[in-house]
This record gives sequence, C-alpha cells and structure tokens, in this order.
Amino acid sequence: MAEPLKNLYGPEIPRRIADMISAAHPAFAHNKFLEFVMPTYESLELMPRGWHMADGLRHALPDDYEKAVDILLTSLPTAKAHVAETSATADREGNTLAPFLFMPHTFFVARYGLNHFDTSMRAQYELTQRFTAEFSIRPFLQQHTQATLKKLESWVDDPSEHVRRLISEGTRPRLPWASRLHEFQKDPGPVLSLLEALKDDPSLYVRRSVANNLNDIGKDNPAIMLDTAERWMTQASAERAWIVKHALRVAVKNAEPRALALMGFGNKALIEVSDRRISPEDVREGDAVTLSCTLHSTAKKSQTLLIDFVVHYVKANTSTRPKVFKLTSCNLAAGDSVFLSKKLSLAPMTTRQHYAGEHKVALLINGQEFELGSFKLNA
Repeated sequence: MAEPLKNLYGPEIPRRIADMISAAHPAFAHNKFLEFVMPTYESLELMPRGWHMADGLRHALPDDYEKAVDILLTSLPTAKAHVAETSATADREGNTLAPFLFMPHTFFVARYGLNHFDTSMRAQYELTQRFTAEFSIRPFLQQHTQATLKKLESWVDDPSEHVRRLISEGTRPRLPWASRLHEFQKDPGPVLSLLEALKDDPSLYVRRSVANNLNDIGKDNPAIMLDTAERWMTQASAERAWIVKHALRVAVKNAEPRALALMGFGNKALIEVSDRRISPEDVREGDAVTLSCTLHSTAKKSQTLLIDFVVHYVKANTSTRPKVFKLTSCNLAAGDSVFLSKKLSLAPMTTRQHYAGEHKVALLINGQEFELGSFKLNA
C-alpha cells in the first residue's frame, strides 16, 4: 500500500518554511509561526496541514496583507522551467513533495486575499510556477468571477506552461480536493472559451489539464462536452485528438454512442462469442476469477472493436451495480478469431466492498453487451 502523502509532508516542512522566509526577511516572527503551527500539526491530514500553516503565516506575518505577500514572494526560489510528465509525485526533493512546500502560501492568498484582488493575482501568478494555484484561484472565481476570468484570459499566451495550466486546471468545475464551481457546472460557457484558446497548447502538461476539464464538464453537461469534442475533432492534429480521447474516457467507458463513434467504435460489432469460461465459479473474498472466451468475426470486412468487460456487482441490498473494466481494442479481420482472457481480483478494497451473491459478467464490445456467465461469491 502506498505511503500516505501526509507522511511525506512531515514536521520538517513548517521549519523549512520558517527558515526560508527568515532568510529573505530576518524580521519574520520565526518562533511565533512554529509555536502556532507545531502543537497540532501531526494530527492533521495533508490539506488541513496546508490550511493550518496558512493561518500560521497570518499569525506571524505583518497585518498588512500586501506587505505580507511581498515578504512571501521575496522568499520564493526561482520558478521551475518545466514539469515532469511521469506522475503527480515525480517532482520530489529527497523524501518530501518539494512543490507542496508552497501550498501554505497559496492557501494564505485564498483565505486572506479576497479583498486584495490585484495583489492576490500577482501572488498566484508567481506561486503557480512553484506549486500550483489551482486551489487558491477558486475563491476568486466564485467571488470575483468576471475579473478573474479576464485575468486568466490575459494569461493564455504566457510563456510559462504552469501559468497556462492554471487557467485550465483552476477552472475545472469538479477539481479533486477542491470545492466545486457550481456556476460553471450550470453554464460551462466561460470555461470553454478558455479551453478553446488552450486546446492546441504546445505543452502536454497543459493539454492533459484541458482534457480533464472537458471531462469534468461532461459530467454535468454531456451534450455540451460531446458537441465540443466533435467540433475539436474536425481536422484535428494528433495532439488535439489525444485531448478528445482523454476527455471522452468516461463517456466511452459508459458506452455513450456519440463518444464511441468519435473514437472509431460506432459500428455494431458483428461477432460470435464462444468458449465462454469463468473459473472458478464459486469463490470467496480474496480469491481471483479468470474470465475467458473467443470472439469470431461474422463481418465481411475488418472491424474496429473496443472490448471491455462489465461485472454486475451485488450490493448490500441484493441489487446490482455494473462496473466496467478496460480490456483491449483491436482490428478484427473478416472471419478471424481472437482469444480473450482476464483475471479479476476479489481482494478486499477500500473503494469497493464485496457482497455475497451471484455476480453476472459480460463483455462490452462497441457498447453492446455480450453475456459471459456468472460467478458466485460466498460469504
């Protein structure tokens, strides 16, 4: 099991922040900050640690917000030039999450800077190039909507990919770990205007954020998301086509016909399923089930197939809920066959509880369901 992120954000972090600010501004109330933060620090989770340190900064910095921001910005290191594309935790310094060092700074702006718009925007512009201001920009989008949108629009051609990513990531209606932007859930038009300007951004870091934002929009406004995806696919570059594919991943998984068609899987699958096998058919939690079958094409020409499988998990009230798992995609020539096999783990999970009963299993091919059989999970 992965180590909790908060363990990589331990009690050395407040001390490093205090030392960093003191080095740039010797008058900083170093001990006052630590005396405020440290007594309850280790009892808090990751994000609450950031908010708690933001309150500690408010406690130790000058009461004048603009002077406090100037001190914080003076203490910042040189902005990072690029981002690692491999994972969210790739940019580590030793055994800590290096960029998270500046999370309290952004939270300070979010909590105490709403009445100081220009200063706060200047701070977020700098901070997002060290950590990310995607969380701290949201209160401004909620309380100063038009002014913040105008500021974000002025940054769409900024040379920093971190600033450009803030535009797409900070406006996500359903950004994880953040409050939802209900106004944009109702009307995503202002957000889409920004995404239009970024859809061909040269940075994959930005394009991935654009895709995630469009995916968010689709959860509340599926027709608008699909309309946008169809428009973007017209004469799309490979890079823009990737954005659309990534944005449609949930819609494709849910077998939405328009999404399947956009990804080239809109045709009815002309196949026969044989040699169905589910082994073993009687299991207990912690076991694994192997699902296998053979697909045979009955089409007169090659067909492109998106093949997933769906498990109809039994719930506590004995009803069922389908869960789709990705399997493969292929071009199956006329008359050809392909063997498929997948192992399904029934190990205990924090995200899904298993209940006793008969669990039906099916293939999902270009949105069509083909029954495979079932297994019985015993208590």
